Amino acid sequence: MGIRTFIVDDSAVVRKILTELLKGVSGIEVIGSAQDPIFAQPKMEKDWPDVIILDVEMPRMDGITFLKKIMAERPTPVVMCSTLTEEGSKTSLQALSIGAIDVVAKPKANLKTSLPEASRDLILAIRTAAKANMAGARPKPITPITPTPKVAEKLTADVMLSKSTGRNVQRGGALIAIGASTGGTQALEAVLTALPANTLPILIVQHMPENFTNTFANRLNALCKVEVKEAENNDALLPGRVLIAPGGKHMMLQTTQFGASVQVKDGPLVSRHKPSVDVLFRSVSKYAGDNALGIIMTGMGDDGARGLKEMHDAGAKTIGQNEATCVVYGMPQEAVKLGAIDHEVALRKIPEMIVAHK
Repeated sequence: MGIRTFIVDDSAVVRKILTELLKGVSGIEVIGSAQDPIFAQPKMEKDWPDVIILDVEMPRMDGITFLKKIMAERPTPVVMCSTLTEEGSKTSLQALSIGAIDVVAKPKANLKTSLPEASRDLILAIRTAAKANMAGARPKPITPITPTPKVAEKLTADVMLSKSTGRNVQRGGALIAIGASTGGTQALEAVLTALPANTLPILIVQHMPENFTNTFANRLNALCKVEVKEAENNDALLPGRVLIAPGGKHMMLQTTQFGASVQVKDGPLVSRHKPSVDVLFRSVSKYAGDNALGIIMTGMGDDGARGLKEMHDAGAKTIGQNEATCVVYGMPQEAVKLGAIDHEVALRKIPEMIVAHK
């Protein structure tokens, strides 16, 4: 028996096209569809699906309201089908924070030709959702970390400028590098909202479309004590700053005589992704070495596993999110297989390990 899927979308055209597309896919079975949640609920009660494909904007009850109801009453893997507009990305991120497993782009025009082209992403999302750990889909809030007050130190001129060493050091200071994919938006929110304002610089690659990353960064910035922003080329690494790689671009650490910053540039897919965690982790291994802490979190596939091994071999401390708290235990598991991880820990332990890193 295949993955039993139910489609909820107010467009009859979308329902028909998706049903026809998925009927031809091995291992996936469409057991029904409905134009809105009011019609969907009684149908699903008779034969509850393994995965629900859910539209965002619908009459009578919108997708967000229905998602909250599902997660409260009968947690089930949900794939949101949304247009990738700025407003759509805000709503989709809200859905991910509630517990949706993934968001798939719905073309805004020419559905009959565009939807089949997007079918690869939808099929992958359905298969990923079917394996999801629903217990990890909505992380419990992590108690914020309050820095221990320190006795004021007697300052010297070093606070204004460093002593000359006679050479330019091309090695970055202490920093945190994080990679995540499926389930990462919720997990990152749980971790970052627990961090104090003086946390070390953090670089993040979260697999996301380009219209999503800026909205995601803005959302986190409003929730966190640290500053969170979508990375721009040459953004400096600063205490209390979190830089998120923009969708559709790679992000790399770079160091110059002026300090550490990021390079944001286009390029081919690496490990099937852009941004790629492997690209970020390799740059960190090269320019930060044993000053870095590498963290690989929930996600499908193996992006980041090889890069984390390079960081590990360069002397960096490395952490993997454990299976029990991952939505999908893919990326951390691959890193474990490579011997890239020093410690596997629950999600709630990650903030304190970030704060402890010096």
